[in-house]
Amino acid sequence: MKLFKTYSGLMALLLISPWVLAQNVSVSNAWARASVKGQNATGVFMSLKAVGPTKLVAVNSSVAHVSEIHQMSMQNNVMKMTALPNGLVLDAGSVVDLKPGGYHIMLMDLKKTLEKDSNIDLQLTFQDATGKKTQVDMRVPVLLQATEGQKGMQGAEHQHH
Repeated sequence: MKLFKTYSGLMALLLISPWVLAQNVSVSNAWARASVKGQNATGVFMSLKAVGPTKLVAVNSSVAHVSEIHQMSMQNNVMKMTALPNGLVLDAGSVVDLKPGGYHIMLMDLKKTLEKDSNIDLQLTFQDATGKKTQVDMRVPVLLQATEGQKGMQGAEHQHH
């Protein structure tokens, strides 16, 4: 009985911990597309899965002067890219793939060429249904194209809540 009380107390402490309560988004298969000298922009791709209703509201990277959440869509038989200034909605339990030709992160006005096999820093800011914001700092590999695992957008590399 004493062990049960100790275990219950520990679980209650964990449940009220801000770190545990903030842990509501998993990030997997993140990668940034390599750039060439003179190229001003590139994309970052990944899979996001939220435990509860959440929005990706901001992105930032030290390698770019401008970082934005974008969407590609067909409009009048023309592919258009638009920024999502109000963020990207992540429904509870659903996976949202950020991939070429769809949702993605644009890094613009690059400060340097992104070399293949290097890494860049990326900060994601999420906002839950209560308005609480959580930032996730990560290192993202720079690739010429997605690896086989990333093409399928399966698996988990980072979990943050």
